[in-house]
Amino acid sequence: MKLYYAPGTVSVAVAIALHEAGLDFDTHKVSFAEAEQTKPDYHSVNPKGRVPALDTGDGVVTETGAILDYIAAIAPDAGLMPDAPIDAARVRSVIHYLASTMQVNHAHGPRASRWAMEEASHADMRAQVPKTMTASAAFVEEHCLKGPFVMGDRVTIADAHLFIICAWLAGDRVDVSAFPRITAFMDAMEARDSVKAVRAAGML
Repeated sequence: MKLYYAPGTVSVAVAIALHEAGLDFDTHKVSFAEAEQTKPDYHSVNPKGRVPALDTGDGVVTETGAILDYIAAIAPDAGLMPDAPIDAARVRSVIHYLASTMQVNHAHGPRASRWAMEEASHADMRAQVPKTMTASAAFVEEHCLKGPFVMGDRVTIADAHLFIICAWLAGDRVDVSAFPRITAFMDAMEARDSVKAVRAAGML
């Protein structure tokens, strides 16, 4: 398998999950500085022009949540998705919240041009990011962490996703010290071999 990623982006969640699953994979760094994601070569991999994309050998899977689900499905012994339907739904609900709300809140800072053309509008959106990301952090703190991880003591695909999103909080001017559960979660993830591996690879 080959993972197309950009450092520090949500695509690194996929690398963490692949390590947690014990799966072998290669990587291709997509250079945002050279706008590689906008060019025909990369569009032949992912016509959306976004990362991540995972070439499985049987086809390319895009969208973080879908890729994470795929990883859990092909490596069931890793236990990255609970067997009980209600617990699996909880894992997916966290992932959907991160993708549909928290990541969008963050993107209004560095990616404001997706939604507006005028610089004044961009500045207004950027000014809202600390507020909206703090609100999202509060939701995660109260509703998404059952213990050290999303499902308590066990790591799931949701934790890989949540780790990357929460790694953006300080840069989004969120007072992370106000959220002790998130702080404990981040510390627990930093101690895992999967996160150490992506750091060693320069992905974070």
